[in-house]
Amino acid sequence: MPLNTAFTAVTARRTFGKPLTAEEARPSPSIVPSTSPSSTPAATPKGKRDWPLPVRTYVQRCFAEENILPDVKLQEMEVKLKQVISKAVETGTLAVVDWDNLPLPQMMIREEHAQAHCARLSSSPIQSNGFPTTTLHGANESKSKKRKSSETGPVDDPSGRAPPWSQANSRDAFESRISYPDKRPRNEVAQEIGSSKSFQILDGRKKRFEPTAHGTSPVRPWRTSTAQEAPPQEREGPIVGRCQELEKKYFRLTSAPNPDTVRPLPILEKTLDHLKRRWKQERNYSYICDQFKSLRQDLTVQRIKNGFTVNAYEIHARIALEKGDLSEYNQCQTQLRALYAQKLGGHPAEFMAYRILYFLHTSNRIDMNDVLADLTPTEKQDWAVKHALETRSALALGNYHRFFELYLDTPNMGAYLMDMFVARERLAALSAICRAYKPDIKLRLVTEELGFESDDESARFICDYGAQHLLEERDDGVRLVTGKASTFFEPALKAASARPGTKLLA
Repeated sequence: MPLNTAFTAVTARRTFGKPLTAEEARPSPSIVPSTSPSSTPAATPKGKRDWPLPVRTYVQRCFAEENILPDVKLQEMEVKLKQVISKAVETGTLAVVDWDNLPLPQMMIREEHAQAHCARLSSSPIQSNGFPTTTLHGANESKSKKRKSSETGPVDDPSGRAPPWSQANSRDAFESRISYPDKRPRNEVAQEIGSSKSFQILDGRKKRFEPTAHGTSPVRPWRTSTAQEAPPQEREGPIVGRCQELEKKYFRLTSAPNPDTVRPLPILEKTLDHLKRRWKQERNYSYICDQFKSLRQDLTVQRIKNGFTVNAYEIHARIALEKGDLSEYNQCQTQLRALYAQKLGGHPAEFMAYRILYFLHTSNRIDMNDVLADLTPTEKQDWAVKHALETRSALALGNYHRFFELYLDTPNMGAYLMDMFVARERLAALSAICRAYKPDIKLRLVTEELGFESDDESARFICDYGAQHLLEERDDGVRLVTGKASTFFEPALKAASARPGTKLLA
């Protein structure tokens, strides 16, 4: 006899989901695919189907690596393949279809996307300028359709009507105009959008620029018949100049060089001799610099790199050093380094010495270390390079006596570079002398130690920095009072060291 309890027994819940009703808890019949009347009965046990060889070959071609299209997703292709095979089974044409020549599912999908895109373009009105006319509301509506199609699936309605689920919920009309961010990976979204649009657009652009059957370029719609341009002539290799003029002004190139305005190598050799004569006679640097830049440009556009090229750059670099034009000197020095690396001759040791002195002028220790590391034993034995290395060593040790001895015995044109920083080193040496000698020293000592040519030149140097009242004339000659000299020379030295590369008063 069952016991009467004060409660009703219920089944314990094992999940956090919504409890099912009695109807929902009833087991549902198994879903079986619909078959045609001629199919086998359901009671017959299902076995493995023996597909024809052409069908199996067709499936293998679908999944072959060379037939995979980047703009068609694998899942979409599988669905299309099942539809094709199922349709053949239902219609009983499995053995009739020419599977060897039947298009692959991915090609069918691409064709469907292209037809849908063309239908959308044909449904929109076209302006006279070739662009579709859309109102603000129409543009927003098309954007909304694109975003919703990426969320709900590949639903394309060329007629532009709203889907049934949007018509049923009229109260949510405002919600249908809201776009939500797509949570799928960016590459999948780009592939889906680009599969139907970018392919057609790029294909159309490619056809516009393809030559016609007669071998001529197609006529652009934005060009008139009178504005047809000749096809550009492709030039292979360097040009060869045809200009026969010795002098030519320098112009910066903004387009491809014209051979009629470029001088060939024989004319450039005559031009260099002409410029050397003009420089010795007139000493007009602005004219000579312009002509040398024009000569270098003609060498560059013709890709001429030989001994004459090295000679032209060396002459221009020496003239620039003589006039203190470090900008042009640096350009020539950079090109000379590349030319010396090709073993084309010239004077590499001379310009290596210039390079070391230039780094002393600019206080560039990083590049100086690179130069010292790249020096070969043969280069260190050259007189000009050895002089530059001794100058660097004297400055590093603070040996101003040795420095000014080297300054008065500089080989080649290195003195022009040393003139650019000798005033800075004279300030440093004069500050050291004033700290070491008290209370005064002879002006003649300053002249000899700092490399001045006369006492008047050394006195002028002291007066340029506002210390003229420290010079006193006595029975034994002019003397410099060193007790108060530090207040004049040390601030000037700090200012000169703070901006290396600036030429001071010497």
